[in-house]
Amino acid sequence: MNAQVANPAGEGARALRLSALLATYMQSANLPLPNAVLRLIQGTMSMSDDQAGWIFTAYLAASAITLPIAQWLAARYGLKRVYQAALAFFVLGLVLGTWATTPLQFIGARIMQGLASGVLAPLSMAIALETLPVEKRAKFGATWTAIVLFGIVSGPSIGGWIAEHFGWRPIFYISLPLAAYIFMVMALWLKEKKADPAPAFDFFGFGTFTLSLISLQMLLDRGERLDWFASTEICLEALGCALGLYLFLVHVLTRKVHFLNKRLFDDRNFVLSTVIFFAVGFVLLSTMALTSPMLDEILGYPPDTTGSLTIPRGIGLVGAFLLMGRVPERFDRRGFVAAGVAVVIYANWLMLGYSPLMDWSPVALAGAIQGIGIGILMPSLTKVAFSTLDPSLRPEGTGLFNLSRVYGSTLGVAIVQLFFFNNTQAMHMALASNLTPYHAAAPGSLQALAELNEMITGQAAFIAVIDQFKILMVAMLVVSPLVLFLRKPVPTN
Repeated sequence: MNAQVANPAGEGARALRLSALLATYMQSANLPLPNAVLRLIQGTMSMSDDQAGWIFTAYLAASAITLPIAQWLAARYGLKRVYQAALAFFVLGLVLGTWATTPLQFIGARIMQGLASGVLAPLSMAIALETLPVEKRAKFGATWTAIVLFGIVSGPSIGGWIAEHFGWRPIFYISLPLAAYIFMVMALWLKEKKADPAPAFDFFGFGTFTLSLISLQMLLDRGERLDWFASTEICLEALGCALGLYLFLVHVLTRKVHFLNKRLFDDRNFVLSTVIFFAVGFVLLSTMALTSPMLDEILGYPPDTTGSLTIPRGIGLVGAFLLMGRVPERFDRRGFVAAGVAVVIYANWLMLGYSPLMDWSPVALAGAIQGIGIGILMPSLTKVAFSTLDPSLRPEGTGLFNLSRVYGSTLGVAIVQLFFFNNTQAMHMALASNLTPYHAAAPGSLQALAELNEMITGQAAFIAVIDQFKILMVAMLVVSPLVLFLRKPVPTN
């Protein structure tokens, strides 16, 4: 794309770089922002438990749709125009989220935020890179990733604190001044030209790939509510998933140029690292999507406390990530990948020991250890993935590598939410089946029976949460043997 963002040494370069990093933080922090206040949102909108899961999956799935086409949109219509339009669309989603009065309206607002986020994230990185001298661009990726991670882990604490003092609706207002500043800086300093000629893009491959994954997402999100294949909608979504996957595979096998370059899959390190990175996305956000409701809804912690308990995970993650940037190149990163996987598995094992009688310290400890593990794993995995990849394939590889984390997150949240509701119902039936009029206290009192049912429901939900932590631990255990098949990295160019 023949675009001029700013001279690295010229006027406005620093403001553009700061604004791009702020936009990166803003879009990543808004993903988990409602995490600590789900109980308040559900109560306000009469939102069911399965609908609450859509708050995250809608944002993630929408961002996964626009993420692969962001660069094409910028090249086709102009970087500045597309970026400012995405920023305006993001702000509109934030405003509509605060005005929402029904679950459908709120989920629609989250979809708008996600669609804009998928464009803002890669274009923010492109703008920031253009403001740096060429020799400094290679190391900037670590800074950008640290900002993304910091946004993900700090969002719930910000949302919880605001909700505790001002209610849940103002949690989105904090992004409005940031968005206004970013828009103003881009309007003043960002210069661009459209690509000439217009770039080509494999819309058929992209469309079939997206159809398959979005249909799968909808199937997982809606299946429990609609009684699975007894519903015409679920059957259509299953058909869409199968058809999209079939057409995409045929397209990949029969065309030389398509959405995903086949040469990427010739590199063993890249393929295996991408699979492990998918599992990292599966675990990170799914853990947060389980922990905050456990603290807020089951254990009764206030929103600000629930949000603040994500801080240890954030400190561990960002701290370990930054320390990994100082590890000398001569050290084999495969050892760090193995260590990171082991630490994450250990952290999830600690989560299996959660109890309704515990205080906040086990949650803080397990979160901090998991953050350290992921902070070690992510940069090491990135180094291994791209060290053996052909430099000409690295731009496409970067897109696919990051997309794997996004898809891992959205499918992970959907799967743990699905099993959580199923397990809660099963455990409730198992616990209640042992009750008879001779075992129940005050059997003639409706209030006593209601209290008893509430206690059983809480215990069933807590057991179900622990079962989901077990699924996350198993997911990391399944991919852990892949580390043994990684080849020794070579120095990157």
